Amino acid sequence: MKSFDVIVVGAGTSGMMAAIAAAKAGSNTLLIEKNKRVGKKLLLTGGGRCNVTNNRPAEEIIAHIPGNGKFLYSAFSQFNNYDIMEFFESNGTHLKEEDHGRMFPITDRSKTIVETLFNQLEQLGVTIYTEAKVEKILHKDKQVIGVAIEHEKLYAPCVILTTGGRTYPSTGSTGDGYKLAKRLGHTISPLYATESPILSNEPFIQDKTLQGLSLQDVSLSVLDSQGKVLVEHQMDLLFTHFGISGPAALRCSSFINQELAKTDQQPVTLRLDIFPQKSVQELSGEIKKRLLEQSEKSLKNALKNLAPERLLDFVLSELGLSDSQAKQVSEKQLDQLVQHLKSFYIKADKTLPIEKSFVTGGGISLKEIQPKTMESKLVNGLFFAGELLDINGYTGGYNVTAAFVTGHVAGTHAAAIAEYTYLPPLETE
Repeated sequence: MKSFDVIVVGAGTSGMMAAIAAAKAGSNTLLIEKNKRVGKKLLLTGGGRCNVTNNRPAEEIIAHIPGNGKFLYSAFSQFNNYDIMEFFESNGTHLKEEDHGRMFPITDRSKTIVETLFNQLEQLGVTIYTEAKVEKILHKDKQVIGVAIEHEKLYAPCVILTTGGRTYPSTGSTGDGYKLAKRLGHTISPLYATESPILSNEPFIQDKTLQGLSLQDVSLSVLDSQGKVLVEHQMDLLFTHFGISGPAALRCSSFINQELAKTDQQPVTLRLDIFPQKSVQELSGEIKKRLLEQSEKSLKNALKNLAPERLLDFVLSELGLSDSQAKQVSEKQLDQLVQHLKSFYIKADKTLPIEKSFVTGGGISLKEIQPKTMESKLVNGLFFAGELLDINGYTGGYNVTAAFVTGHVAGTHAAAIAEYTYLPPLETE
C-alpha cells in the first residue's frame, strides 16, 4: 500500500506550484500527470515565451480577472504576483518586464519556466507519476482518503485537483477534473470560451472585405439586448476571414458568450469606435475642415489618411458616398459618416469553441470552496486550484498568476491539514 500526505492531480501551472508548496511545508507529496511530461500547456503560454505573471499591484491584477477575480483577495494576501517573481528569481530564473506589466523569462523560452518548476519538484523530493490517469477520488465519511489510478490505489488525507479547463485538449485539458469533482457532489458552473476570437456572419466579414486589416487603439463595446454597454475595451483589433480577433476582441469574448447564453444564442451587438480619443464634435470638426480646405477633391482623397484606406472605402461605400466630391457632402451625410466611424456596429454570432480558445470560463462553483484555503466545503481534504475553478482573466499573465497563487495556497493548506488528519481504515471508500 502506497500512502502520501498530499496527492496533486495534474502537473500544469497550478499543480506544480501546489506540489512545490506542499513539499516545502514538509509533506510527503505525490504529483500525478497523465501526459508523458509535466507542464505541457505552460510551454504554449505567451506564444511559447511564457508570460509568467504581471508586475502590477494586486488590485489591478484582480481587476483584470473579470471572472470572479474578487474571490482571490484572500489567496493574494498569502501569496501574490511579487512572490511568484521572487520564486523564479531566487531559483536563478531571471525575468524581464514588457508592455502592460507582462513578465517573461529573459531567455524568452517557456521551457525555462517549466524546467525551474521541475527542478524544484526534484530537489524537494516530490514523487512524480507520469502517464497515469486518476479515475476516481477515494473518500469515506466526507473525508478524502486517496485516488485510484489504473490497477492501483494511492492513499493520502489530502488531494488537490489541478487538472485544468478544456482549452487545448491536446495538452491533456479534457475536463477530467470536472467529472471527478461532480461525482463528489460539486457543482460545475456552465463552461464557456473566454479570450477567444469572435465569429460573425456579417456580409462584409463573409465577403472578406476587411480581412487582414489591423486597427490600433480602437474601442470595442459589447451591448446587451437593451443596447446597454456590458464592457468596453480600448486596444488593437484585427479583422479576419471569420470575424474579428486581436486583444480588444479577445477581452470581449467572455461577455459575448455569457450574453449569448442569456438570449438563447441570438447574435450579440458589438460597437466599434475607430476614434475613441475624439468626441463626435471633434471628429466632425476635423472632417469639415478637410472638406472645406480640399473642396475640389473627391471625398475619398479629401479624407486620405483619416483612417486606413480599406476601412474608409468600405464606410463610404456603405453610405453610398464612394463617388462623391468633397463639396457635395451634405450636413446629414457628414453626420452619418461621423456616426459610422464612431459607432461601427458588428453582429457577433459566437466565438471559437473552448477547445480553440485561450481560457475556460466557468468551472467548479466557488460557493463550494473556502477562499482562504482552496479546500472543498463538501469533502474534507479535497482542494482545487487553477483553471478548474470558476475564475478567468484576460491574457497578459493574469490567468497564470491566478493558477500559481491558488496552487501555492492549496498546497500550503493541504500540507498543514495532512499533518493532523486521521485517515479512516482504508478497506472501504
